[in-house]
Amino acid sequence: MRLRNLVFGLLSLSVLAPILLYIDNFSSLTPSFKQEFLEDVTALILPADSSHLNVLPQGESSAVRKEPIGIVYTDNSYKTVLTDKDLQLPDTDRALSATDEDAQSRKDDIIKQVIQSSNQEKEETRTDRVADQESHQLKQQSALNSDKVGKRDALLTKINKQTSQSPIPAAWERQLRDRLIKARVYLSLPATKNNHRFTRDLRMRIKEVQCVLEGAIKDSDMPKNAYEKWKAMDQLLEKGKQMQYESANELKKVEAILHSTEEQLRVHKKQTMSLTTMVEKLRATLHSTEEQLQEHKKQNMFLTQLTAKTLPKGLHCLPLRLTTEYYRLISSEQQFPNHEILDNPLFHHIALFSDNVLAAAVVVNSTVTNSKHPSKLVFHIVSDRLNYAAMRMWFLVNPPGKASIQVQNIEEFTWLNSSYSPVLKQFHSQSMIDYYFRAHSANSDPNLKYRNPKYLSILNHLRFYLPEIFPKLSKVLFLDDDIVVQKDLTGLWSLDLKGNVNGAVETCRESFHRFDTYLNFSNPLISKNFDPGACGWAYGMNLFDLEEWKRQNITDVYHSWQKLNLDRQLWKLGTLPPGLITFWKRTHPLDRRWHVLGLGYNPNVSQIEIERGAVIHYNGNMKPWLEIGISKYRNYWAKYVDYDHVYLRDCNINP
Repeated sequence: MRLRNLVFGLLSLSVLAPILLYIDNFSSLTPSFKQEFLEDVTALILPADSSHLNVLPQGESSAVRKEPIGIVYTDNSYKTVLTDKDLQLPDTDRALSATDEDAQSRKDDIIKQVIQSSNQEKEETRTDRVADQESHQLKQQSALNSDKVGKRDALLTKINKQTSQSPIPAAWERQLRDRLIKARVYLSLPATKNNHRFTRDLRMRIKEVQCVLEGAIKDSDMPKNAYEKWKAMDQLLEKGKQMQYESANELKKVEAILHSTEEQLRVHKKQTMSLTTMVEKLRATLHSTEEQLQEHKKQNMFLTQLTAKTLPKGLHCLPLRLTTEYYRLISSEQQFPNHEILDNPLFHHIALFSDNVLAAAVVVNSTVTNSKHPSKLVFHIVSDRLNYAAMRMWFLVNPPGKASIQVQNIEEFTWLNSSYSPVLKQFHSQSMIDYYFRAHSANSDPNLKYRNPKYLSILNHLRFYLPEIFPKLSKVLFLDDDIVVQKDLTGLWSLDLKGNVNGAVETCRESFHRFDTYLNFSNPLISKNFDPGACGWAYGMNLFDLEEWKRQNITDVYHSWQKLNLDRQLWKLGTLPPGLITFWKRTHPLDRRWHVLGLGYNPNVSQIEIERGAVIHYNGNMKPWLEIGISKYRNYWAKYVDYDHVYLRDCNINP
């Protein structure tokens, strides 16, 4: 019994001694709340099957040991991390663990001594009791460990809850406000301002953040969803930043394009300046060339006009030779046969007024050659004083076959004087001579074509005095000396002029052959009485009804208009303008095939049109007997000239 009490006392001592030593060592170091915390930590770090006290035992099972707990808040400028380091114990707690290990070691030594002494007396009793005691101790220890594990789990849950509900750091409020400023800046930038969807979303995030910050004086005032608002705002700002970056890249590309364009513009500007300089040089050259061309045109016109009004040497020789031969003839040899039919209206009378012997010879020869009834033809040729003898001599030597001919001198028309004819009076005036021929006179006309002697020749105006020249005739066919007859003209005398005086071919196919080309329609006398678009007609082959002429008193009409044109304000030159006025609404249009014009100036007259024409007209300066004549038309005229004639050979007139 005594021994049993001794063993029980020793066992009680071995249990109470560590507890007393534990309390005695740390009573002065930790307050009551710290001791409770240490007990919780002991429960956290001690396993149920460990014999040593350690803060983090190496044999901790996977069921007890957990992953480090930490909450990470991400931001460009702020981070907060809570890990296992924050849960580690201080150095004082580590000392507690070491003291517990020493006490446990001493307890084990005492138990070993008691067990050895009791084995000597009562082996069985001691073994049973020790077994019971150890079993009870193990149960208590297991219960204690379970209680400590529960406290450890509760502590971890509390730490996690406090961590998850920890207030936003003070820097977050400042950075949220900074992001509000940044968001407002993005709203004003062109790259994001023009994106309506982004602008709408950003305004919504600004309102959300403003609601978060509204009434927040400290971090604890922040709502729980502040982090989500922060994150949403950051994502949208990042999107705006990307948009701004893309816009900057686009801007750089645009700037690069602009720079390239500016370089190209500078190059083009240099090229343009170079081209401008070249254009100016070319313009100056062109201007100089145009001036030279105008000078050449004037010279060409002058030479053409000079050539046109100057007879070639051969044509000047021919009338001289013929005149000499004529005055060698006796009076009876100078007369033409068939005097009795010259005034017979039953014959076909042709009037020709010319001072060109060779041209008149071609007209007579071509007409007789192509006539079906040459014996009915009567030619009435009127020439000036200088060429009268030559003209008679030629036709005395070269009679027109079966046709009859009469050659008259204009000087024989004593009735034709300045008192009767206004135009003859004007020709003798000094002002008219100055106008046409004095180049340096103030009144002179610069146009060289006005300086042709034919415009001051009364022969050119005899066509207006046909009834006075042929008082007994009823119809007369008027021919110019620059025409060639290719077909029989007998049909003209049977034409009905329908009460008109003049039968002529109209020339209105070309716009420049209308009335406004020849007459001055700025003068009210012209504009009131005539139509500027009226179709013109041509002299050269005209059939005149002398009976109607006399009845309508055409010569007086001509004289009245000539008197009105004394100062040349109605028309300037020639016989066609007064002819258009005199025979206004008194002209009967003939078929174009009767009269083909343009062989004296137009190189493009159709050969078909020429060949089907009854009369072809070399109107213009390029007469077929001149060197300037159009070569391809010359043969139509030359085939009626006998170049083997003695007079032509003597004067060296060749084709």
